[in-house]
Amino acid sequence: MMRDEHIHVLLVEDSPAMAALYQQYLAPESWRVTHAATGQAAQLCIERDPPTLMLLDLKLPDMNGMLLLERIQRDELPISVVIITAHGSVDVAIEAMRLGAFDFLEKPFSSKRLLVTLHNALKQRDLSALVENYRERFDRTRFHGFLGGSAVMQGVYGMIENAAPSKATVYITGESGTGKEVCAQAIHAESPRANKPFVAINCAAIPKDLLESEIFGHKRGAFTGAASDRQGAAARADGGVLFLDEIGELSLDLQSKLLRFLQTRMFQPVGSEQTISVDVRILCASNRDPLEEVRAGRFREDLFYRLHVVPLQLPPLREREDDVLLIANKFLAEYAREEGKRFERFADDAEARLMAHSWPGNVRELQNVVRQVAVLHDGEEATAAMLPPPLGGEGVSAVAAAMGGAPASFSHSGGMGGGDSGEGILPLWRLELQAIEQALAACQGNVAQAAARLEINPSTIYRKRQALKRKAMEE
Repeated sequence: MMRDEHIHVLLVEDSPAMAALYQQYLAPESWRVTHAATGQAAQLCIERDPPTLMLLDLKLPDMNGMLLLERIQRDELPISVVIITAHGSVDVAIEAMRLGAFDFLEKPFSSKRLLVTLHNALKQRDLSALVENYRERFDRTRFHGFLGGSAVMQGVYGMIENAAPSKATVYITGESGTGKEVCAQAIHAESPRANKPFVAINCAAIPKDLLESEIFGHKRGAFTGAASDRQGAAARADGGVLFLDEIGELSLDLQSKLLRFLQTRMFQPVGSEQTISVDVRILCASNRDPLEEVRAGRFREDLFYRLHVVPLQLPPLREREDDVLLIANKFLAEYAREEGKRFERFADDAEARLMAHSWPGNVRELQNVVRQVAVLHDGEEATAAMLPPPLGGEGVSAVAAAMGGAPASFSHSGGMGGGDSGEGILPLWRLELQAIEQALAACQGNVAQAAARLEINPSTIYRKRQALKRKAMEE
């Protein structure tokens, strides 16, 4: 609620006698009152020193007061307006309320009536501010890197805001593709360390024998290939946040070293006797159940309790209600722009399929589906027929049709044919090679398009094709 001395009342009244009377009525309050005798003077005051409340007589010498009201509404200015009207012009006052005025006072009126009306306007203003604050805090569809307005995501946003100011370790869990690194970045952005480094390490993507060096750094000659000193993630994150993704992949030996680091915020680079002290906040994430990992002996119990101070569970996409369509439409607009396509929306049948799917790969899977639609099709609406299997296609038949051919079976002779003999079944790697070569031929050598039709990454085509051709040459 605004303090009285901060409340500014603009009195717009052309009659000096009436203005003096109204100012006398307002004298018991500790509000700051400014008088404007004309519409132009009132406009200047609104521009230079916007009021909290405005007491407005509609009949002004230079303009109709309704124009001031229209401007306040057009510019969405946070000014509560009370209209002063003469007897017989109530209809005009009602029209003014339709344009956003809070209330009207019919002349003559008492000081008590004026003050009650203005206090009611202030209460309504405070209530509007509370509602807006509620919407900002509990009815958000965007929050840092997240997109979603479901009730469960509002809870996640609240957890992030509550955990961010602390130095406590946050343990983020959730299925693959739910946005665990996005969550860590949001915590960092909301925290007092927002302007300091955010350093992320994916423990599953780094060979185990190099992971200690990646986290703590190494000295030159510490191991084969260590040609120079290298600063680790812990040192680079000094003053900021160190995010350890897929922390369950750490070896038990490295877990013990991480535990000591968490206890002391001190470490030794590999091959060094020097102890380095840093100020870092630790965030970590895993797609596994941490307690199950402890029970299975794959994760140290003492480390678990050090890390599991603030648990934050990210919901799978299937539990996020209409967020599926919100995210899908965002991706559709983004990829349509990128691919130069005309897509504006999903058709009703496509929306039904998207909502019915269980999304085991979560947001990452949805992103891949929409990307395929944008690459392979065009139109104002993305229909269910454009969705890849299992959402919209009919398995192998749909893929074959998309590639411009009829469904085919693999023959024992090594080619594609219509036979159904079970003799001489080809090794799976040969079938993979044939599928890749067929897709490339159908797409005239366009690797990106072939990858989209095969529902794999372009890098997978390069890697598998090279490896499988090498294997074929060796036989």
